[in-house]
Amino acid sequence: MASKRTLRSAARSKSIPIPDLAPKTLRPSSSRSSQGPDPSRGSTAAYPSNDDQAEDTLTTPPRKKVKVGSQASILRDPASSPVSLERPAGPHSTNAPLKTPRGSRIIAYTQEVVDSSPSKTGIPRPTTSTSQLLDQACAHLIQADPRLEPLIAKHHCQLFSAEGLAEVIDPFQSLCSSIMAQQVSGAAASSIKNKFIRLFHDDADGTIATDDPPFPSPAKVALREVPFLRQAGLSARKAEYIKGLAEKFENGELTAAMLINGSDEEIIEKLTAVRGLGLWSVQMFACFALKRTDIFSTGDLGVQRGMAAFMGKNVQKLKVNKGGKWKYMSESDMLQHSAKFAPYRSLFMWYMWRMEDVNVAAIAGS
Repeated sequence: MASKRTLRSAARSKSIPIPDLAPKTLRPSSSRSSQGPDPSRGSTAAYPSNDDQAEDTLTTPPRKKVKVGSQASILRDPASSPVSLERPAGPHSTNAPLKTPRGSRIIAYTQEVVDSSPSKTGIPRPTTSTSQLLDQACAHLIQADPRLEPLIAKHHCQLFSAEGLAEVIDPFQSLCSSIMAQQVSGAAASSIKNKFIRLFHDDADGTIATDDPPFPSPAKVALREVPFLRQAGLSARKAEYIKGLAEKFENGELTAAMLINGSDEEIIEKLTAVRGLGLWSVQMFACFALKRTDIFSTGDLGVQRGMAAFMGKNVQKLKVNKGGKWKYMSESDMLQHSAKFAPYRSLFMWYMWRMEDVNVAAIAGS
């Protein structure tokens, strides 16, 4: 937990140097997932058709193809190797290492990218490091509104700590878990997920070949028909959504490279175009899985309630608005009052959940 003296000192700091990649490491952990409501539709953008092509040519915002050759802006390494606790990071970047369907791992910033001009790489320079991002973000929040200091001092945001940012994420598994968790309890979602994994690892006699079976790859899921997937306890519609998601990862329409290099807006647009993934689901995925720091969900009732309380309103006496959509605060008010916390609105959102003691772990892990 940060002390008030440390937070004030960080708030006064004008800049934080970005160190070279350091040897401090952490072994990768399991993927984080998010839950979500009903699906929505949107348009798509063009990115590399296969994650393994990212070593040669990749598309970066604003959709500019950059030849990177051996000095790839995406580091590919075995998924079993340690994750550095000291890596460059940025507010509008994916700060989590991502696992590809073929088992490799990619990150947004290598030292070559940090040392190169953005005009050469097509990627903005990082503004901080994974070891300093949380302190820098908290200092920014306190500077924008000093009333947040006691709340920040009380609650440590593990999600954006160096250890949290070292968690290796499997995007396909995380998004599948989001679909599985829709409109069911946490226990039911966990049971469905375990049964789903078993479908792809059961031997002929019904036993599992390994004690810790991995989540099936998009290729394996895409080959299966809906009735097979439904054996895990999925509804027909959810099974269709997961099969469709697997097909998009398999044919290259969705890639880990796109999730690394796309802007916040591009990723949200791309993923909400997938059947089964609504805006809230995608926002939670961008925050909890990708570790993007400027995500803000105006549709989350917990965020609405926490923000209303933070603004001094008596949330116990608030009534549903005429439209019935914004119970505690209007969307326009939320956007207006949260603007000053950019580019760290993900952390502001996290603290608004803590303001009303929302179970953040349930949101992140369901």
